[in-house]
Amino acid sequence: MAQHAPPARGARLGRAAGAIGSGSTADSVNGVVLLLPGASRFSPGPMRPLARALARAGGAEGLVTHTVVHGGDSSREEQARWAADEVVRRYGDVPVCLAGYDAGGLAVLRAAGHGAVNSVVAIAPCLGTQGRTDPPEPVKQLSGRQVLIVHGTNDARSDPKSSFLLAARAKKANRSTCRFEVHSDGHGLREHQPEVVALAVDFVLGAVFSGRYSRPVTDALAAPPPLGLRMPLASGFGRSLRR
Repeated sequence: MAQHAPPARGARLGRAAGAIGSGSTADSVNGVVLLLPGASRFSPGPMRPLARALARAGGAEGLVTHTVVHGGDSSREEQARWAADEVVRRYGDVPVCLAGYDAGGLAVLRAAGHGAVNSVVAIAPCLGTQGRTDPPEPVKQLSGRQVLIVHGTNDARSDPKSSFLLAARAKKANRSTCRFEVHSDGHGLREHQPEVVALAVDFVLGAVFSGRYSRPVTDALAAPPPLGLRMPLASGFGRSLRR
């Protein structure tokens, strides 16, 4: 049963894309992806092409995507929880994937404990650099979820080491955690955007529907730390996937 979050001031769901974009009813929805963009609309990262790719790849299976439109003074974490509640209200008991980039990536990690959420995709999450006296970012809420973290090794805005350390702690409590590194790419992941999008689509479809993933994702989930948390994203990933 979903945890009911209080109304998130200023948040709203963008137009549905995918299964019901062609006019079918909510009864045909079998899974929902909630997309949380970054802090700046001028730096959207891979979220727009990811939304289009998910609608194309998952629409026939009943997948719907909504962008969580940020506004007001509530936090992105609160808005992610509100959005998951809204999914339950609209579509009933369907699996929900939270997918976020930048500040949205941090929000989806923190909101993962919502009862409807079965998977999380955090792309270049803005975790900051924690000092020795700072409490560690929580990971308990990731337990029982399928978790994918993607980070560019040349990210100058969000330290990739921080996401590795979070993934390492999460892996101890949740074996279904993996992390991919995009070598020589920065915060926006512009150089390898098609590969990042293909990876996220493969992961989402496996987590929400089939339970099957491409070989690289399967290997990353199965590998012990640090191998499965520093999995290199191969150039050309997605061109010849065999699910």
